[in-house]
Amino acid sequence: MEAKKLEMFEVGPCNYAYQMGFSIGRRFSNEIRSRLSRDLILQNQLLPFAQTLESQPLIRSLIDNNRKKFPRYWDELIGTAEGSGVPVLDVILINFRKEILPFLPKTETNSKVDTSDDCSDVLVVSDSMAIAAHNEDANVALVGHTYLIRATLSNGQSFVGYTYAGELPSCAFGFNTHGLAFTLNSVPPSEGEIVAGGIGRNFISRDLLEANSIDDALKRIHASEVSVGHSYNLIDTRSRKILNVETASRNRVSVCEVRGTPFFHANMYLHLQVEQVQDDNSTSRQERATVLPKGTKDDFLSLLGDMDDKRYPIYMTGPTLYTLCTALIDLDDQTLTIIEGNPKNGKVSYVFSTSERELNTSP
Repeated sequence: MEAKKLEMFEVGPCNYAYQMGFSIGRRFSNEIRSRLSRDLILQNQLLPFAQTLESQPLIRSLIDNNRKKFPRYWDELIGTAEGSGVPVLDVILINFRKEILPFLPKTETNSKVDTSDDCSDVLVVSDSMAIAAHNEDANVALVGHTYLIRATLSNGQSFVGYTYAGELPSCAFGFNTHGLAFTLNSVPPSEGEIVAGGIGRNFISRDLLEANSIDDALKRIHASEVSVGHSYNLIDTRSRKILNVETASRNRVSVCEVRGTPFFHANMYLHLQVEQVQDDNSTSRQERATVLPKGTKDDFLSLLGDMDDKRYPIYMTGPTLYTLCTALIDLDDQTLTIIEGNPKNGKVSYVFSTSERELNTSP
């Protein structure tokens, strides 16, 4: 399966968040429309549920709580929908899919696991190297439906976010002019661990793009009363520090600092004590990573490109899950490199400098 080259759109400075969202929506209208039409989770599960009376209290509480906490990002989301000319409800639903799916009535269709954003990360901070390497894995429907947003805010700050069509930047990875970067891993709390109507993960990660330090990013995570939960790899490219932060509802947060022992994270909680749904795919990748070399940067890329386990490879090529790209953040070189295709082959699409006030890039 071949995808077109990842496109980047530079937007801003904008006086209003709606204006920024509208510009993004208008620029990527075709991609957003195509993604929505092909997204089977949206078409077969979320939209039918949203037409029922049973769904209304949940959707209303998600809208009210997230709009109240993050009014600018809410305006940005609405601008994206209206700029692309798609129904606002569709955009709301894909941005809250993880917060809605656990509450769908249990039917054969709805019982299928949403595996739309499984990812793998390998991280290390040793005397010889400091690296965060990330596979962005998603449902095959997302192939060709992602883009880079390079935004300048009204206060002069800038960020770059890898973005799923129609969603807020970024549910995947990004960085900003304060030297703060992050990558994300989905985790599967059990149904009893999820709180209806809390803050959506897409809004939290959008907020991280404006954090001015790794400590500020932690505060923003702590301050958000999440509905589901997530795993955040917070990366301070200037102080040579990486934190893995696992979260769950009811303000539960666990922080693990990455040091000289390489740390691999797939899609299971590793240190926050939360009852979770067992995921054979994630467990298999976790076990495979333990036996692969992790001594050099090339080892990290080789690990993320590993396909030896035919059922649950670390690098995925379908039929359901697909590795969209690999992000390599080198804290010593102060670069973020995006690789499309198997990272073993080194097909570099973009290299960003994370050391300057301006987000310099080269193809």
